Amino acid sequence: MGKETEPEPMVVPHTLQARLISDTGEEAGPPIDLPSGITTQQLGLICNALLKNEETTPYLFFVGEDEIKKSLEDTLDLSTVDTENVIDIVYQPQAVFKVRPVTRCTSSMPGHAEAIVSLHFSPDGAHLASGSGDTTVRLWDLNTETPHFTCSGHKQWVLCVAWSPDGQRLASACKAGNIIIWDPETGQQVGRTLSGHKKHINGLSWEPYHQNPECRKLASASSDGDCRIWDVKLGQCLLNIAGHTNAVTAVRWGGAGILYTSSKDRTVKMWRAADGILCRTFSGHAHWVNSIALSTDYVLRTGPFQPVKDRLKTHLSMSTEELCAAALKRYQAVCPDEVESLVSCSDDNTLYLWRNNQNKCVQRLTGHQNVVNDVKYSPDVKLIASASFDKSVRLWRAHDGQFIATFRGHVQAVYTIAWSADSRLIVSGSKDSTLKVWSVQSKKLAQELPGHADEVFGVDWAPDGSRVASGGKDKVIKLWAH
Repeated sequence: MGKETEPEPMVVPHTLQARLISDTGEEAGPPIDLPSGITTQQLGLICNALLKNEETTPYLFFVGEDEIKKSLEDTLDLSTVDTENVIDIVYQPQAVFKVRPVTRCTSSMPGHAEAIVSLHFSPDGAHLASGSGDTTVRLWDLNTETPHFTCSGHKQWVLCVAWSPDGQRLASACKAGNIIIWDPETGQQVGRTLSGHKKHINGLSWEPYHQNPECRKLASASSDGDCRIWDVKLGQCLLNIAGHTNAVTAVRWGGAGILYTSSKDRTVKMWRAADGILCRTFSGHAHWVNSIALSTDYVLRTGPFQPVKDRLKTHLSMSTEELCAAALKRYQAVCPDEVESLVSCSDDNTLYLWRNNQNKCVQRLTGHQNVVNDVKYSPDVKLIASASFDKSVRLWRAHDGQFIATFRGHVQAVYTIAWSADSRLIVSGSKDSTLKVWSVQSKKLAQELPGHADEVFGVDWAPDGSRVASGGKDKVIKLWAH
């Protein structure tokens, strides 16, 4: 009869009062009684029912900082939880579609005679453009995975390429400070060469589609310290924005008529695009600012297209007004109050998170042990990824800059990164000649992609998630798919 002497087991509550709250703080409904063994699937059903979603949306659930992976009782220590109080469960919607990780090289496309410095998919994912040290821009046919056009016109290395948001034009800029506009359907130059910059051009950014569906204006950032706005139809410089005291390293044209520039003078500046008036100067970095990322980058890049959802190409039958309205709606969904966030990365090994309505930084993102060369927002604007010469990629929470994880595996500097359209995967290109695909969910390496013979300078993930393109010192463009 030894049973009576055993201490009574701790009484674990079977039900808890919980409230489902979105990551922005809105309540899905009143507090409800939940069984302590409730699983994430069941929470998902409840959440979809409370929000009256027409299509079932997948969610992630968190209590405090901890993600509920299996069930509530696995995440919470029920013996210590105050069951009198209502527990807040935060839900985060995930993308409904899934991008499959790229696993193999589908083609290697030689053609460039020198290193490939930049490459970029068009907004609808139908074309790919690359710029090279051989002074040419090449357009590639993605259906046959063969070279389409070689665009000759630059006299020096082509340092950057940028697609207009309607996908009808491609701009390229070179080391001599000239910009050429190309027609991707013919590979021919359109209009005159845009010249005016006195040194090489480090970045290009088109005016967002929802502000002008004609896609006439283009901003350029140059090592001569200036940022210029061009009218590509007239072939003229509309504005020369001078204010930085050193090379301008990057430019972004935001969705609310604001230009953001970063510079080797250690600052990031915000300008009114209409007249070039300086709005704010963000200072804090102790060394060159290498690049900036804008919270609205993905939605402005894809403009009127929804490359993932719109597989049937319904945009072809829509009028310009409808496309413009669609682009504006997509922008407002990401940025309802016109407060854009931006992240700057620097040679001082740090990143700074800024909002365009305050001078003070939201957060300093520290942890990298060397130069931070690239930074990108995830398309769903929940996360930020950064690439550094310390051989790692780091993941941060977008709204407050909280550190989440470090991805280690590259054996040399990481030059560049790109996100998959569903924000679940990151691909990185490195000096060690490999690409690596990282899973945000597992915080681990999802795929190793060797194949290049030398350093990888450029990598891009098609906006529809279908494939990855990479290029670098070995002069070969590689396409990767599932």
